[in-house]
Amino acid sequence: MTAALIVTEDPATADDLLRLAAAADAPAEVAGSVGDARAGWYQAPLVLVGADVAGGLAAAGPHRRSGVVLVARSGEGADVYRLALGVGAGDVAVLPGDEPWLTDAMAAAAEPADARGLVVCVTGSRGGAGASVLAAALAHRSAQDGLRTLLVDGDPLGGGLDLLLGLEGHEGARWPDLAQRKGRISAATLRDSLPSSGELSVLSWGKTEPVAVDPGAVRSLLDSASRGFDLTVVDVPRYLGDIGRPALRAAHTCYLVVPAEVRATVAAGVLAGFLRRETADVRLVVGGRPPGGLRPDAVARHLDLPSMGTLDRDRRVPPALEQGGLSRIARRGPLRDLCDHLLDAQSPAPAAPVKAA
Repeated sequence: MTAALIVTEDPATADDLLRLAAAADAPAEVAGSVGDARAGWYQAPLVLVGADVAGGLAAAGPHRRSGVVLVARSGEGADVYRLALGVGAGDVAVLPGDEPWLTDAMAAAAEPADARGLVVCVTGSRGGAGASVLAAALAHRSAQDGLRTLLVDGDPLGGGLDLLLGLEGHEGARWPDLAQRKGRISAATLRDSLPSSGELSVLSWGKTEPVAVDPGAVRSLLDSASRGFDLTVVDVPRYLGDIGRPALRAAHTCYLVVPAEVRATVAAGVLAGFLRRETADVRLVVGGRPPGGLRPDAVARHLDLPSMGTLDRDRRVPPALEQGGLSRIARRGPLRDLCDHLLDAQSPAPAAPVKAA
């Protein structure tokens, strides 16, 4: 199937866009006239309209559709945005500066539209509740099952989830590299750019001061993740911030980890209200019960949330976290049992392979 329809009468523009399509492994077709463009207007996921034909195409009155990009060349002037409005373009790309963005857009258009993985968020009602441990263990267990899995660190002040899994030394992009990125990211580009081990990829923070994250970049990244991974697990801090809100809105499920304590349960009641406004499916995981603590069923009743199990205390966890050995202890024991139960409830399934960019 054609991924991109290129509409231009300019041979140089056509050649440049065909070159980018080849780099993206995206089948492309050139429509050399307005009539040809109208005939194939709805056939391709992406339509690239050259500025040289945009005026004529606008006069022909094409029906509005998503996935239209006006392609101009450097120096063609401010009139470009009027032309984009006329053809219903949602984006403007200027050659040669926007070639990387166009390559990613074509690669994304070539990906199967129905190949969508699950997005799951994990958050805790207080610091130390175990949400980050559960998020990392859930992602690790998913990857062990052969599922392409992405673990996203949503907390810029959390110290880095890559440390829990011993991946801090692996090469690849971190949040500062992607925080202000504009436009779509192809799934293959995202997978190739991140630190990984086997089927597990991690997007975490660097060891420098955190940077501001554009919510649009988060939405684009999660859209790409849902196309390129079978399961994406996002560790969301209690203060949702620029990453937490878009992640919750993209999530199929959010797991709220609540220690079996009175104060933690009261705090969870407030947080659950915020979560319900951002995502449709909030489920409870009760943390290890301290002596004299609440019963898990009492926590569930107070919060009026479906309980998915308990995150039992495990003496192996604290030293493993200090040594980046969470993956080792997640292979057996109560943490693995809980992760297996949560994965069974979600039933993520392997999707079609993602083509390399």
